[in-house]
Amino acid sequence: MVDPKLLTLIEVEKRSSFTAAAKALNLTQPAVSQHIHMLEKETGIRIFNKVGTSLRLTPEGEILLRFAKRIVSIYRELASKLKDEARGKKGYIVGITHTAEANLIAEVLASYASDHPGTKIKIKTDAIKNLYDKLSSYEIDLAVVDGPLPNKKYSSILLDTDSLVAVMSKHHRLAFKRVLTIDDLKKEPLVLRSKESETRTLFMAALSSSGHSIDEFNVVLEIDNIMTIKEIVSKGEYISVLPRSACHSYGDKEMLSLRPIENLNMSREVSIVYPSDSIDRDFLDALVLSYKEKMAR
Repeated sequence: MVDPKLLTLIEVEKRSSFTAAAKALNLTQPAVSQHIHMLEKETGIRIFNKVGTSLRLTPEGEILLRFAKRIVSIYRELASKLKDEARGKKGYIVGITHTAEANLIAEVLASYASDHPGTKIKIKTDAIKNLYDKLSSYEIDLAVVDGPLPNKKYSSILLDTDSLVAVMSKHHRLAFKRVLTIDDLKKEPLVLRSKESETRTLFMAALSSSGHSIDEFNVVLEIDNIMTIKEIVSKGEYISVLPRSACHSYGDKEMLSLRPIENLNMSREVSIVYPSDSIDRDFLDALVLSYKEKMAR
């Protein structure tokens, strides 16, 4: 059972008020104040400072809140998994990046659930750093990530070796070329992912390594949603730079042309990462096999 004091802490921070938190939790204000006081006594820290009429977390309070949220999340997932077990169901929580949302992994997970009646798969989309945090706190069972693993704390299976490619409509005037040059791209209006995305970071790093800058290109749109980018590009005027694996969804082969860009090394590994002590190996193997089969089509 979750310590009610942690639930109180989360609600007080959310509403920045003891009174509002008490109302939301159906408690009295003195009870809420007592919960926070007891947490401070147990941890030996001050949790909140009062700033005007609002409450602001201290640095120590921010750490406590972060772990309180993890604990509550773990208990909720535990309750869900116990219910699934009682019903004879299996449940998996899979973390994927925003880039992976558009590639085959979501389709692979859907196929697995369809082929295994009684299986429930929950997908959580987040930034890579947050996915590793969720793995550490067992909020997710596994994550599909790109790039090198940050440490040896996790086990991993190589799912794919991905690369960034130029993406355009099959009717684009450059679609006839087998390989595009950097100069080709400079002459075209580009639709790219946002500057915060891993895709954009990899593209800019490759340009820098070859002595070029993103400022030399005509970037007319920045959009973080890959599906939207593909839809815009498919109409014929624009070119984008996207992960190859993000362009294998239903209909992509009929609408899009993918071309490598000469002298730009933009490869990266895509892996399934998981805690060694808490995963169903048969589930992992089935995902890898299904992914490779779909990529080969």
